[in-house]
Amino acid sequence: MIEDDEGHARLIEKNIRRAGVSNEIVPFANGTEALDYLLGPDGSGVVSAGRQLLILLDLNLPDMTGIDILERLKSNQHTRRSPVVVLTTTDDAREIQRCYDLGANVYITKPVNYDGFANAIRQLGLFFAVMQVPEAT
Repeated sequence: MIEDDEGHARLIEKNIRRAGVSNEIVPFANGTEALDYLLGPDGSGVVSAGRQLLILLDLNLPDMTGIDILERLKSNQHTRRSPVVVLTTTDDAREIQRCYDLGANVYITKPVNYDGFANAIRQLGLFFAVMQVPEAT
């Protein structure tokens, strides 16, 4: 999970857990640390070979845009098949189109109120509980 807002990160994890998902969630508050984890310090992506990854990605991060991260992940042979769920406050049609063009699998605009946000994440967690994630090559 790449989310710089600590409150959103807690809410996301809490409601994914409520939906019954018990997979490990590795949180990152910025893109640099997330890319180091996903692509390794050398940027090759070999570090992710054999991992089953599902990436929750906020677009508005302090050090880079989520678009940059999405582009790097989808252009890397080891992470390109990993599903990326964009979960952000941005509802601009051009941003949505760009994310799908770059290979995002799902684009969700965060609801503004707490209950709406919690409910949306719980539903997303139910979706995660039944979806198949490929192993990175």
